[in-house]
Amino acid sequence: MKRFWIIGAIVLSIFVSRKALAQSAGAALSGNVTAAAPTLQSSGVNTGDTTWMLVSTALVMLMTPGLALFYGGMVRRKNVLGTIMQSFIALGVVTLQWVLFGYSLAFGPDIGHVIGSLKWIGLNGVGMLPNPDYSPTIPHEAFMMFQMMFAIITPALITGAFAERFKFKSYIVFIILWSTLVYDPLAHWVWGVGGWMRNLGAIDFAGGLVVHVSSGVSALVAALVIGRRRGYGQEPMPPHNLTMTLIGAALLWFGWFGFNAGSALASGALATSAFLATQIAAAAAALSWTMAEWYTRGKPTVLGAASGAVAGLVAITPASGFVGPMAALLIGLIGGIVCFVGIRIKEKFHYDDSLDTVGVHGLGGAWGAIATGLFASVAINPAGSNGLFHGNIVLLGAQLLALAVVVLYAFGMSWAILKLLDKTFGLRVSPEDEMDGLDLAEHGESGYVFEEL
Repeated sequence: MKRFWIIGAIVLSIFVSRKALAQSAGAALSGNVTAAAPTLQSSGVNTGDTTWMLVSTALVMLMTPGLALFYGGMVRRKNVLGTIMQSFIALGVVTLQWVLFGYSLAFGPDIGHVIGSLKWIGLNGVGMLPNPDYSPTIPHEAFMMFQMMFAIITPALITGAFAERFKFKSYIVFIILWSTLVYDPLAHWVWGVGGWMRNLGAIDFAGGLVVHVSSGVSALVAALVIGRRRGYGQEPMPPHNLTMTLIGAALLWFGWFGFNAGSALASGALATSAFLATQIAAAAAALSWTMAEWYTRGKPTVLGAASGAVAGLVAITPASGFVGPMAALLIGLIGGIVCFVGIRIKEKFHYDDSLDTVGVHGLGGAWGAIATGLFASVAINPAGSNGLFHGNIVLLGAQLLALAVVVLYAFGMSWAILKLLDKTFGLRVSPEDEMDGLDLAEHGESGYVFEEL
């Protein structure tokens, strides 16, 4: 195992060194920064759009630490650091994967409508000038960084299904394989120029299919393959810190404005419309979930309100740049109910989706993709299509087909990856380590140290 990591580090170092030397040589040939500045200013880069995209990128980056707190508060005290670490480490692992080859696979020049070529490997050809296909008014590097943050948070979402029992070393390998074999192809199919779903006419403004459905389905597979936590259904496993969870939900809500409104890729009317739709849907779902819980369980809970807000954010994501305020309100209201019912499904089928990734992200993303086919309007975004309620049934058909394919592909590929890892590294910690908690067993730390005075 140690030899594997050492060899990998050596290969990575050699590759990065060669790319750095090549880029340095290119910079020397092209002259100094001062000489290059007029070229950039005359290239079509819009400073307002670029500023908005850099801010949106930072907002989406903050969502992953927000997710760490959201998930971390819902587990037992002995697993808080292990859960937080699974989200936080994705910032490092997926960043390198994306820079080295992930971005090229997802958005590089199309090969057969299914994957991008490796022409942009190591960000070769991805520079400060705009790319007319993806970023006509912002530097190509800005678009790449924005999309990187989506790639980072998506595998982190899956961790909610196997919280408190997954080996850390296996998780590192999992997110590399999953990002490469699941996320990157799906991103190309839906968003990449030449991608077959994009050519089909399916639309996904900010990741309902690519991010939420893929992670939700993969979370279901993980829960089934790994199995339930020790004592699940026999002993109480309440969240240990709902204050932390609520802070995480607030950070997710805050960052989601960059997630959705930033997907307009410009500072203007479309970003404003997506921003408003995001707020309305989150608020509506927080209320509908709370009311449903109050009615069925007798009390409205903080966890329910926080989960409802996230459900609304998930549901509006694919539609946020294609619908108006009232459609966003309906999508949020229905989304809150759909996801509330969704988390109760596991109680009937007895699978252990620890932190409700399947119910919130899987079902919420699916509803959002379908709702896009119902409510989308070219009056909001001329680059989109009218949905069923605006006289066009074709879009709904395209959305349903895309949804079915994403579900099947994510399910099958995730199953294969997890089975492979189970045969090689093993997926689950030992019963003794699970009893002790991941904080001590996997990281040698404790999230809380109480000293006697």
